[in-house]
Amino acid sequence: MRAMVQISYGPPEVIVLQEIPKPSPGSKELLIRIHAAKVGPSDCAFRKGNPFMIKLLYGLSRPKFAIGGTELAGVIEAVGEEVQHFKPGDRILGMSVKSFGAFAEYKCLSEESPLTVIPDNITFEEAVGVCDGGATALTFHRDKAKLREGQKVLINGASGAVGIYAVQLAKSYGAEVTGVCSGANESLVRNAGADFVIDYTHEDFTKADKAYDVVFDAVGKRSFPECRRVLTAEGLYLTTSPNLSTLMQMMWTSLFKGKRAILATAGLMQNKANLTYLMELTNNGTLNAVIDRRYPLEHLPDAHKYVETERKKGNVIIDF
Repeated sequence: MRAMVQISYGPPEVIVLQEIPKPSPGSKELLIRIHAAKVGPSDCAFRKGNPFMIKLLYGLSRPKFAIGGTELAGVIEAVGEEVQHFKPGDRILGMSVKSFGAFAEYKCLSEESPLTVIPDNITFEEAVGVCDGGATALTFHRDKAKLREGQKVLINGASGAVGIYAVQLAKSYGAEVTGVCSGANESLVRNAGADFVIDYTHEDFTKADKAYDVVFDAVGKRSFPECRRVLTAEGLYLTTSPNLSTLMQMMWTSLFKGKRAILATAGLMQNKANLTYLMELTNNGTLNAVIDRRYPLEHLPDAHKYVETERKKGNVIIDF
């Protein structure tokens, strides 16, 4: 089978196309013929081994897992003899958070992995796109912020893969949503449901007079100290950026009442129920996939380069 193999940490060119053996499913595994995957900032970070924590976890000199990618959508080709809940022919959405491997034509996953069946009217590309940012946004909004009707939410990076679904989810919970993005993406963010849009090239939201119950920095660009003044008395600052400073602030603010910083390893917190819920929301029109560009598998390095421009809108998809 064809696979994009990472030979070392480094620039996009370290990912090369290779022919490798097709895997066979174990007794409790599914063999999935992949039709779509996604590329996002986390994939670029793993490719570079930056932040250094990635190398500590996944190999100091070279990646422990040579094939990257976590979110995937495809069709089950075969199942192990002990698999109970899936069958060949099922259209499946899954996350390979422990061993990666989405950038290949086939992947074996345990039946216990985050997996769900894709509704018939949702494409593979839409499913994997919603899973990409939607799963992270769901973890922060529902599980960490416990977002509720009437709250005021600001989403920094509202046009990105996480931010665009954070806007849609926040509106579904009845929140008042302010999205921060470039002026070029204002209509996209408003169409996603934002009540107000701030163009960061002309206005610094951290210096405004308005206060928010939740500030969700979906791109890891603004710190808790910067955002603190625009939080309500017990407001929450959420970020996707796992740096040491944020970890220290999270631990310190957890000791007292008042404004708090919150970080979550959203990818490791996913499960079948979350993916099924996201597909239900997509099926009923609450969530809409936002796909910027599509690349064939062999052009994966080009997809990485585009993601690193930080100009993408929504998702970048790999089509097989």
